[in-house]
Order: sequence, then structure tokens, then C-alpha cells
Amino acid sequence: MTNTALITGASSGIGAAFARLHAEKGGDVVLSARSADALEKLAAELEAEHGIAAHVFPADLGQEGAAQQLYDRVKAAGLKVNILINNAGFGGQGKLTERAVAEDLAMIDLNIKALVVLTHAFGRDMAANGGGKILNVGSTAGFMPGPYQATYFATKAFVNSFSQAVDHELRDQGVTCTVLAPGYVETGFAKAANLEGTGLVKGGGATARSVAEHGYRAMQAGKLVSVNETLLGFVVNWLIPMAPRRMVLKMIEKMQKK
Repeated sequence: MTNTALITGASSGIGAAFARLHAEKGGDVVLSARSADALEKLAAELEAEHGIAAHVFPADLGQEGAAQQLYDRVKAAGLKVNILINNAGFGGQGKLTERAVAEDLAMIDLNIKALVVLTHAFGRDMAANGGGKILNVGSTAGFMPGPYQATYFATKAFVNSFSQAVDHELRDQGVTCTVLAPGYVETGFAKAANLEGTGLVKGGGATARSVAEHGYRAMQAGKLVSVNETLLGFVVNWLIPMAPRRMVLKMIEKMQKK
């Protein structure tokens, strides 16, 4: 019986950590990201160290049709995916009206549209096969509005809501869908999102490995939503919803603003 995990955004950060973690447990991996060279290097490392099969499918999932094409390529290769980890995504700092709208639309294409396509396609197969696990990487950003990252926070709110509904729909067919909602993580995300110098980044964050381990355990346990830190989970689940909206907006603005 196969134990194959497809991981998007697998070339670095949390995605690479997920790939290493699953390979350490003896599972095969299907790796996807834009950087073919980084994926090939990671695949060679995992096969040499753990004796598993690592399949590489480079793709820019934010491009129109790319997510469906990835699914089609994986199916054509005869691979059965037991675990889907939708990790690919990006953010972007700044006032909405001062950013290029194309950047925010591209964010929606990757953070939402690609995730929906892959969840639909592989989730349908898992349900037909009687089981499977989906892990969608969200964020604590999905629990609140995010001035100076308005679109990013909104995409993660979508991931939070969507994933819980999918879990409810598919659970009786043996498929679970878990949302991993970490706080700030020390990866290349901050640099790519132009967040360096913000209060969020100055406070430091968790390691990609620790977040991947937390998310992997939550996925295996079939949890709905899991925040990687207990105190942070209490804040976003209990304090943020009860706080006045204007207070929350000002607090997040202070964290996101340079």
C-alpha cells in the first residue's frame, strides 16, 4: 500500500520541512514548486537518505490552469496520492491602493484558486478510494482582518472556512481536511512579502521544522484547525473574536506596518 504525499511549495521553508518529515517516516513524496533545480536537489537528498521515491513536478501554480495540469501529470504518471499538503502561497505588505492590483490577484490565484482546484481533484479521488488526508496551510492571519496585508489575510480566512466545510463534507467517506494556522514562521516568506522591518518580523517566529511537525501531527489526528502555539491559539480563537473591531484593526496595523 502506498503512502504518498503531494506537497506544493516544496522547494523551501515549511514545504521542504514537510517533505523531509514524511520521507523520514518512510513515505514517498511528490514535490511541486516553481524551482525545478531546488526540487531535484531535495528529491535526490530524500531518496539517498531515506530510500523512498521522490517525484518532481515543477509548476507555477498561480498560472491559469497550472493546478489542473499538475493533477493531470500526477495521474498520468500512475501515482496515487494519499496525502495532499497545500502549502504554496505568498503575501505582500502595503496599502491595497498603493500596491499593484495584479500582485494581489496573483496572490488570490495561488493562495485560493490553486488550493481549491487541487483539493477538489485529489479530494474526489480520495473519497472514491475510501480515504485520504488533506492539510491546507493557512495562518493565524485567517482569524482577523489585516491592514497592510489586506488580501493575504483574506485569502487565509478563505482557506480556514473552506477547509472546515470540505472536512465536514468528506469525513464520512474517510477523508479529513485539516487547517494548519501558524503564527509568524522564520522562512523566506517575510522577505518575499516585503515584511522585513515590521513589528511582526522583529518579534521572531517558529522554525519551519517545528511548524511542519505540528501540522503533520494535527493532520494525522484529523483535527479541523490547529494553531502551532497554545497561547496564540487562545488569542485568535477567544480574544480576537471578542475584541472591538477597531482595536483589532489598529493592533494588526501596528504589527504589519513598517
